[in-house]
Amino acid sequence: MYLKRFCKPTVREALAAVKRELGPEALVLSTELVAAGGWRGVVGARDVQITAAVDREVSAARPTLSSARPAAAADPLVARLLAAGVDRMLAEAVVAAIPSGERRSVSDRRLRDVLGAILAGLAAEDDAFARVEVFVGPPGVGKTTTIAKLAARERAGHGRTVGMVAADGFRAGAVEQLRVYATIIGAPFTVARTPGDLDRVLARGRRPMLVDTAGRSPDDRAVADVLQVLGGRRGIRTHLVMAADTSAASARRILAAYDAARPERLVITKVDEADSVMPLLSVVRERGLPISFVTNGQRVPEDVARATPSLLASAVLRESSSSMETLS
Repeated sequence: MYLKRFCKPTVREALAAVKRELGPEALVLSTELVAAGGWRGVVGARDVQITAAVDREVSAARPTLSSARPAAAADPLVARLLAAGVDRMLAEAVVAAIPSGERRSVSDRRLRDVLGAILAGLAAEDDAFARVEVFVGPPGVGKTTTIAKLAARERAGHGRTVGMVAADGFRAGAVEQLRVYATIIGAPFTVARTPGDLDRVLARGRRPMLVDTAGRSPDDRAVADVLQVLGGRRGIRTHLVMAADTSAASARRILAAYDAARPERLVITKVDEADSVMPLLSVVRERGLPISFVTNGQRVPEDVARATPSLLASAVLRESSSSMETLS
């Protein structure tokens, strides 16, 4: 068996290199984040290092494995992680990072810490709001509720007030829902029913604003006009919102549909309603889109938190909502 490591800036590029050199039958043994080489490493950048193996005739100078199946893949801990909903590649990477002598009695906390370290590159590191935070995504994923949770969280937890803008001229119910939340929270609220309205709201804004958009494709003319207004200004960050139970195929379709919105972050909602967040997370890892927030319930403002490695690991391992709260 021939063994080789591949080091690339993203998981997608590393997996493509594995497939290109070793073929589709290659077995991924481990995945980890390592310091990037050259100038990128100097500024703190990290690469994805994948160790992969394939059955083939090799010369004596090449490294080999003594068995047809890597030790990590055969470890009972892999089965434990698979049962928790972790995909095989990620499970094997976690096990490979734990010394064999520790695996039999490894604690849930230790598993979460190791998994969190592997997923660390997916957690956005921003602590402060941009001047304008825009939320886009398909209908029913919880954009409006997420905005209300974030505004209430800022007011209750930090004593800061952020503005709330309804740029959704299609759903009167969503506008009124956001208006009610704004009244309860005591946050400034504005309805921008046209691109011109939105342009004026952004021009006079003096505090961070959270902008709710229609649950329609960016190809829709009205939505495209709103995005054009947003794209013409500085200090704007766009979050694509997707539910935790989104399948891998649906996630790829949504990402493609919203590519015109140029999302810089991802919000994962409704973790408490998903059997597994792993299919969605696998696609996000391919794309390398940082995750900004995670929501796991209906309470405002409690059930939202900034994404951290530990929180993402907890979601993957399907730990309880109360466990996740302690990590937020």
